[in-house]
Amino acid sequence: MTDPAPVDGEPNAVPTAPVPPVEAPEAPPAKLWDRMREDPQYAPEHLALEAVRRLGPEAAQWAARERALRPGVPPEQLADQAVRKFVNHARLSGAVSGAAGLPGAVIDVGVLAWTQARLVLHVAAAYGADPTHVDRATDLLVLQRVHKAAQTARLALGVAAGRERAGALFGSAADRALGRVMLQLGVRLARMAGVRAAKRMFAKVVPGAAIVLGTWANSSATKELADRTRALYRAAGPRQLPGPRQP
Repeated sequence: MTDPAPVDGEPNAVPTAPVPPVEAPEAPPAKLWDRMREDPQYAPEHLALEAVRRLGPEAAQWAARERALRPGVPPEQLADQAVRKFVNHARLSGAVSGAAGLPGAVIDVGVLAWTQARLVLHVAAAYGADPTHVDRATDLLVLQRVHKAAQTARLALGVAAGRERAGALFGSAADRALGRVMLQLGVRLARMAGVRAAKRMFAKVVPGAAIVLGTWANSSATKELADRTRALYRAAGPRQLPGPRQP
């Protein structure tokens, strides 16, 4: 038996839900790149502070909106949603710059580290932690294994914040060669984004090696970070998300 022919004006097939477009991962803001280039030694700390300032409110608004749309939604479901979104972004982050050599590699790992910061803050919000609180910058640095302990992370954040204020007042007096600065910046950001990302960055600098740089490295490092993040905030237990506080 065959299906009846469609009547004029009737679609030939059952319409399917539109496929949402794939979002491109967001890159760190230009002012943050300037700050990290001027002070590459503390690049991860500058990125963590700026992420909480800029991305924390975004994460808080997302969690509040999802809970309003789906009252009683479990934190695990919200965390699943955030992890899927930003792991997909991480897969694309290595293709953002489209540039070869050291500058392209630095941009790639910077975008990946920024994407991972968004993931951590959204997962924190899913479990009820305030993503706008300065403590999230400490969490970021420990979760991304820039520092082994929260105490040393807080000290480094304090140093970075002081250097940021000094730079705003007096400007940058750095006279180092740009190539050396970019290499130091790339190494620091690559370590923040994961060991695989560091290997990936160095491979990209080698001519002809970019062909082997697949998306698996970014997604794998980001999935591992997501697991650590969920374990941290799940263990803290459910909390009532307070109003936004800026670091």
